[in-house]
Amino acid sequence: MTKTPKTTKAAAQMDVVPKAAAPKAAKAEAPPKGTKVEQPKAGHKPNALQQPLQPSPELAAIVGEGTMPRGEVVSKVWVYIKTHKLQGPDDGHVIVADDKLRQVFGKDQATMFEMNKLLAQHLK
Repeated sequence: MTKTPKTTKAAAQMDVVPKAAAPKAAKAEAPPKGTKVEQPKAGHKPNALQQPLQPSPELAAIVGEGTMPRGEVVSKVWVYIKTHKLQGPDDGHVIVADDKLRQVFGKDQATMFEMNKLLAQHLK
């Protein structure tokens, strides 16, 4: 058993005033997850991921015609890779190129880490 410490008469007779709690800083509310990123306002330059880019004819065969932001191009390439089951069977980081992707990548295999570098050569 543990003994509880006894309080002295002097401590019991002192008026102990609790400290006032410091007010908590108000948190800035974060936007809910899954919401779209706001488009830049008039007069502001869009960032690199929002800048509309024109894909080359080889890349347009995969992602579609017309200008689109870099992030959308990468998303569409990933949809193409997954629907055609082009990820390596042993290592999901490896992308095995089919005929259309081979024209974009310039080789038979590429890792997902070098994919953006290879796609950048086909975006103007």
